[in-house]
Amino acid sequence: PCPSASSPSLHFEVEDTGRGIAPEEMNNLFQPFVQTTSGIQTKEGTGLGLTISRQFVRLLGGDIHLTSSVRQGSTFSFEIQVNLAAALKAAPKLSKGRVLKLAADQPSYRVLVVDDRKENRDLIVQLLGSIGFEIKAANNGQEAIAIWQSWQPHLIWMDMRMPVMNGYDATKEIRATERNTNANHRTVIIALTASAFEEQQASILAAGCNDLVRKPFREQVIFEKIAEYLQVRYVYAEESREEATDNNLENIQFSILDLRSAITVMPAQWVTELNQAAVEVDAERIFQLIEQIPQTHSALAEKLANLVRSFCFDEIISLTEDNL
Repeated sequence: PCPSASSPSLHFEVEDTGRGIAPEEMNNLFQPFVQTTSGIQTKEGTGLGLTISRQFVRLLGGDIHLTSSVRQGSTFSFEIQVNLAAALKAAPKLSKGRVLKLAADQPSYRVLVVDDRKENRDLIVQLLGSIGFEIKAANNGQEAIAIWQSWQPHLIWMDMRMPVMNGYDATKEIRATERNTNANHRTVIIALTASAFEEQQASILAAGCNDLVRKPFREQVIFEKIAEYLQVRYVYAEESREEATDNNLENIQFSILDLRSAITVMPAQWVTELNQAAVEVDAERIFQLIEQIPQTHSALAEKLANLVRSFCFDEIISLTEDNL
């Protein structure tokens, strides 16, 4: 049917400049576990990607179409009908600014970070430790349970996919122990997951997690979730309207291009170490390197620090690679 004003359609095209697909192979392209000659030669994939993609598109009322030329590339396209969402009437929630520290006259909050990847653990440990939380870290669910039993954290950030014991099993065991001992203190457990599927969310909540945050996460989301469940109060960086305007102008003037130019004043070894620290997502090491920047180049130091606070490690990698 032709799209109407109330039921418009969206047209998508995905184009590549790869090896292309021969005409005689097109009929088999969407068959499960069947790959083209080029796909077999690269020894990658299973031959299921396009089959699953076609099923998804058909569930949405459309279908996938293909045009391809050998040695020139392919274009996959599909069209689906959509429903227009009503305009949001609520005003967007305004951020209070960057968190500086925990407000005074509060309990000492214990937070456990569980993740098998060191760079992920260190990122949250440094973020929360720097503003005043008591922090411990674990490599897997088994370690998390041992620390939970002896330390009784108020909140756990729990990665769900880990070796030895995953986040699902660790959360279930913690909840079972709480029920069996009639514990008065029930630890808040917030899952960290890279999944965007709704059924995954249901499984996470069914395991006993209070909530979930999807990776990659923003600093503000981490702080807001903790405040929501523990009623933590923060001290925020406050700016007057005039200061904010000045900062915006300064940000416009001091772009990434300016940073690439400014960073050339530092020794090559320093730039190499900064690049490696950014690759390893080591914020603590980057701040140590920033402290080595001369006072005469304070603008460079401040802008690099802002990139770290905003988790812009890719940008730091990019600007340092140009000077390696």
